[in-house]
Amino acid sequence: MSKLKLGLLIGSTRKGRFADLPANWIGTQAEKTGAFDVEVIDLADFSLPFFGDPAASPAQTQAADAFAAKVAACDAYVFTVAEYNHSLTGVLKNALDHASWTRRPAGSVAYGGVGGARAVMHLRQIAVELEMVSVKAAVHISYGDYLALREGRTGFEALPHLGTAAERMLGQLAWWGRVLRSARQEERSVEAVA
Repeated sequence: MSKLKLGLLIGSTRKGRFADLPANWIGTQAEKTGAFDVEVIDLADFSLPFFGDPAASPAQTQAADAFAAKVAACDAYVFTVAEYNHSLTGVLKNALDHASWTRRPAGSVAYGGVGGARAVMHLRQIAVELEMVSVKAAVHISYGDYLALREGRTGFEALPHLGTAAERMLGQLAWWGRVLRSARQEERSVEAVA
């Protein structure tokens, strides 16, 4: 069976962001499973307008179309989720509004207060509305681990609880990814015959 295309979305665009560290780590973990071909989708690479903004420039409209096409080509997603003010970043919420995520599974690698749990809960509520399947397992980087990683005092390999959480999440993503891809293919076949 062919590998699933995993879109790894970096959900922060702040200067000096932490998101690159967990994104690189989870991308490597995903590739090691043999189930995924990983594509990094960095929100910093897309000058997305606010969704529905009538003043969006042609360049912003083109960036939104390119972003939507990248998202549509994926079978599953992992989001890096920074928690700001008990929720996900504004740029991530805006990006979610710019694409179709229907009938694909999503997982999260979160950090911030209480391991980014509140931001993940908001993301899961949004995911339901967008017809994504949010897998149960997530990677939550607690504030102490976040500081140690950010300051270079430790690496992910020294935090086995994060590796265990990643393994669980990626296993769930692979299962749901295969099931949902098969269902989408079957639906397209039925529509082609009709």
